[in-house]
Amino acid sequence: MTLDRLSLLNYKNVESKNFDFDPKINCFVGYNGVGKTNVLDAIYHLSFGKSYFNPITGQNIKHGEDFFVIEGQYDKDDRKEKIIVSAKRGQKKIIKRNAKVYEKFSDHIGFLPLVIISPSDRDLITEGSDTRRKFMDGVISQGDNNYLKILISYNKVLAQRNSLLKYFAVNNIFDQDTLDIYNEQLHTFGTEIFEKRSAFLTTFMPIFLERYASISSSLETVKLKYSSQLTEKGLLSLLQENITKDKMTQYTNFGIHKDDLTFEIDDHPIKKFGSQGQQKSYLIALKLAQFDFIKTQNKVNPILLLDDIFDKLDENRVEHIIKLVHDENFGQLFISDTHAERTENVIKKVGQSYKMFQL
Repeated sequence: MTLDRLSLLNYKNVESKNFDFDPKINCFVGYNGVGKTNVLDAIYHLSFGKSYFNPITGQNIKHGEDFFVIEGQYDKDDRKEKIIVSAKRGQKKIIKRNAKVYEKFSDHIGFLPLVIISPSDRDLITEGSDTRRKFMDGVISQGDNNYLKILISYNKVLAQRNSLLKYFAVNNIFDQDTLDIYNEQLHTFGTEIFEKRSAFLTTFMPIFLERYASISSSLETVKLKYSSQLTEKGLLSLLQENITKDKMTQYTNFGIHKDDLTFEIDDHPIKKFGSQGQQKSYLIALKLAQFDFIKTQNKVNPILLLDDIFDKLDENRVEHIIKLVHDENFGQLFISDTHAERTENVIKKVGQSYKMFQL
């Protein structure tokens, strides 16, 4: 699968721009603030229907304008595919595939598999569990559209149960029968999500460890652990046993919405004990493992975006990563960097066709 052409109109700081891409490597170079990352984000937007860096639709429209349009022309499975994402202030965003509007955005997820590696990925280490769950769910969803539908259903029921708990508190009443309906639904959806996440981690872990070993020259041991309240007890039991706490907090305190991933280096949290270089290598290994997993699930090479890849990594490490990309037939690669000469020197050593775009 390749992205052959990209057209932007009023997207972030880009008024109007067209790109014709190389099927292998494409590099966006220029000073900070010229829009390199915005172009990568537009490509991400075509795959996921939202920005990687700012999910608020209105804030992705260029200042002073009322709408944006992103159009991508792809070659996938020997077919031409045109994807358009557009948004107008005050209206619902629209995603079209070959002129047909998607009724549900979730139906589009996984059609154009993509992985992005960015300095902002550090949020996976520094932020709360919600960020790590989103990463896990994003990887699984690109290869399992049914998983995303179950997750949406779970979150909808969770919101309804939380509203019911608030209603109980405000009106000083309690209705066990109504609560039981939500408990059963959460149990059904939550158990399936837990099982899918557990199966995913079992497959993903060895891929991640192999990736870390290949990009890290040090001898430290890293681990990736899945933490869930459902490991010890079923969700229905947890909900029933902890209703007193839920009533007091007016919130559902147990469920797969509390799951987390633990990142460790030499049996310690990498957030506290990992150097910047180790953290960066850990995150890149996560993302390359994500690439491998999605490639296996979808039987297609995802598009790979490397945003500001030289951030906190030396040139030799970057060259090694890009060689990995070449050696293992990664497909199409998009890179952003501030130094054109540095980027081109590394790319030339790979021996693949490439294009440089000066922004």
